[in-house]
Amino acid sequence: MTDSLLCYYLPMSTTIAEHSLPEQATPERPAPERKEPTYVFTEKQVAEKSEIARRFLETRARLNANVEKANNFLVKRFYNLDHNAYLEGTLPAKTKELMGLVASACLRCDDCIVYHAIHAYRLGVTRAEQEESLNVALVIGGSIVIPHLRRAYELLEELYG
Repeated sequence: MTDSLLCYYLPMSTTIAEHSLPEQATPERPAPERKEPTYVFTEKQVAEKSEIARRFLETRARLNANVEKANNFLVKRFYNLDHNAYLEGTLPAKTKELMGLVASACLRCDDCIVYHAIHAYRLGVTRAEQEESLNVALVIGGSIVIPHLRRAYELLEELYG
């Protein structure tokens, strides 16, 4: 993380010198290897299988094109951080996508739920694994999650049939 980006996240009264940056990898504690996950399905295959997924992927691509035109440094940094968080690492990408699914359901973000359900499917996560993850979200988030759970199950029905 650069000093300028770190300043963005620190309280106004805090200086960089008051915070230590994360430790560097050492021989005793090597940095985990991060790599792109291996997908079982392409986005095109998912779009052919599910109308919900097709509409979502097309809309997301169109809207992202507008964001990219803005050429915003902070948005690019955040997108990069998001991408890197879901790479294979100490935790498998499948686990991270299911964590994203749970958090998205608890936060009641339908776009995020669809995104993580699609990526989990592409990585080979089973329907039972997605449903169990949604059970965790329901317990954590409570009954307010139910409308989002219904829409998630509709997508899972199209994907897994």
